[in-house]
Amino acid sequence: MRHYKAFLHVFIVIIFISCGSSTSESKSEKNDLPIDKNATEETKALYFNLRELAKTNVLYGHQDDLAYGYNWWAEAGRSDVKEATGSYPAVYGWEIGDLRQNVEVSLDSVNFESMKIWMKEAYERGGINTISWHMNHPVTDGDTWDTTPGVAAVIPGGEEHEKFKTWLDKFAVFTQELRGENGELIPIIFRPYHEHTGSWFWWGDEQTTVEDYVALWRFTVDYLRDEKGVHNLLYAYSPDGSPTRFQKYMEKYPGDEYVDILGVDDYGTFMSQEKDIESLSNNLAWLSEQANNKNKIAALAETGSEALTNEKWFTEELYAALTLNPEAKKIAYVLTWRNANYEKEKRNHFYASFEGHPSAPDMKAFRDTKLIMFEDEIPSLYSLSNN
Repeated sequence: MRHYKAFLHVFIVIIFISCGSSTSESKSEKNDLPIDKNATEETKALYFNLRELAKTNVLYGHQDDLAYGYNWWAEAGRSDVKEATGSYPAVYGWEIGDLRQNVEVSLDSVNFESMKIWMKEAYERGGINTISWHMNHPVTDGDTWDTTPGVAAVIPGGEEHEKFKTWLDKFAVFTQELRGENGELIPIIFRPYHEHTGSWFWWGDEQTTVEDYVALWRFTVDYLRDEKGVHNLLYAYSPDGSPTRFQKYMEKYPGDEYVDILGVDDYGTFMSQEKDIESLSNNLAWLSEQANNKNKIAALAETGSEALTNEKWFTEELYAALTLNPEAKKIAYVLTWRNANYEKEKRNHFYASFEGHPSAPDMKAFRDTKLIMFEDEIPSLYSLSNN
């Protein structure tokens, strides 16, 4: 009887371990997928590879990098970043403001058809494309910075809900026209309704409630993914990172089933007199920890110092933010804002170095660190077979 009980005990333990192993494998497999379980294979691969690469490296990105630079506009092959450092950025930011209108150019005067070509070029070289949308006001037809409350009007049951859906329809079409050489859909990191912990957009902190913001986010994902069949998006949640606003990071979080990337936008740290870079580094470390706990990706989704008045900003400030707290460097990428063309806009509105600018050698030194990766260094991100 004693031997029988011992045998029974061992048998139960074996069964328990076997079941536990199976459960762990299922959990791991599930966590390797983005929130869209029907995402394209390339999109799934990007999600997995970004998570893995973030363990050792941070990718560098730049807004509108191929479209224009400090002193040029829409010239094939040009990039301020490449001309200053020797490589294109690994991540390319794009803005689709005004997409809902019957116009040919974006909020930043970039031709939408040209944008698609540049996004394809970036993808074919192995780079990552990310889209932000400074969406027009759905009630007043003003711009993004019209702070009239508008979120309640576009969520299900709102008076402008059907109108709002037509805007998402145009975006859905735009995403499906982004295809690689073999006809595959190009994966996109989509960062809607960003900086909502501030109050300068119509979806901002003072303009909406927690419930309505969450409803807006969830409806957007559900509609694009489930109704329109858009399966080449990763969704990035990105509040403003200023100290008082960063404390509200999770206040309007739409839930793990609706977010792939935990991002943050931070200009205040670098453009304030105090420049509390250590606090930013600690915030990025916290963000990396949250992303790891949730099996997500962390990113400094938008940042910079206008006009690079510190000629060593890249190494003394940005690199410091990524390394002062060792856990901060586990974010997947950092994207600096655009280099507005001075002939069309302001001479001092640029955030990346360009050839001849005093900060260019420092940006090159930033690129040459082991931590930072530009496009010519990244492995294949759209396939799992080689990684």
